[in-house]
Amino acid sequence: MNTTAQSASGGQLPAVTELWVALAVDFAVDTAWGMTVARGRFDRVSGSYQVGPGGAKLELTVDVTTIDTANGMWDNLLRTDPLNLAEYPQARFTSTHIRDSGDGKLDVKGRLEAAGKVVPVEFDAAVQRVDQELRVAATATVDRHQLGKRSGQLGLILSARVHVRARFRPGG
Repeated sequence: MNTTAQSASGGQLPAVTELWVALAVDFAVDTAWGMTVARGRFDRVSGSYQVGPGGAKLELTVDVTTIDTANGMWDNLLRTDPLNLAEYPQARFTSTHIRDSGDGKLDVKGRLEAAGKVVPVEFDAAVQRVDQELRVAATATVDRHQLGKRSGQLGLILSARVHVRARFRPGG
């Protein structure tokens, strides 16, 4: 893979691979034409962020059935909308290219697998080490039509800017 990336410590790429294991994923989705924001987290996540001499790789899988917005109305709406969570209980992002843009910023390209579809996704991410954690923050636009969704209860939500914060701990 022909990629470059900044190490988790902010310096040059390490001679050995740094492996970080996913701890948590929080999100915020601009809804209703940006007039309100839905915030929450997924209780079950897995994945890794690896940086080494050959570049960087990011993989993140969330169990979408574990969504928690701390608002029963939102949670019920998200779980009952025709998202087909029983058939597609996971969403997975896999990077295909990560480029260091400097100052802890990364240009990320990859694929999002959700609702039985695979769509390309590009976004900028900020990476920083905080205590014993590595934090990755990113914003991407998710187009509900690419995921095979039509208008419905979530019509205002699924075609939106999604802000994601993922936390990783040292692994391996």
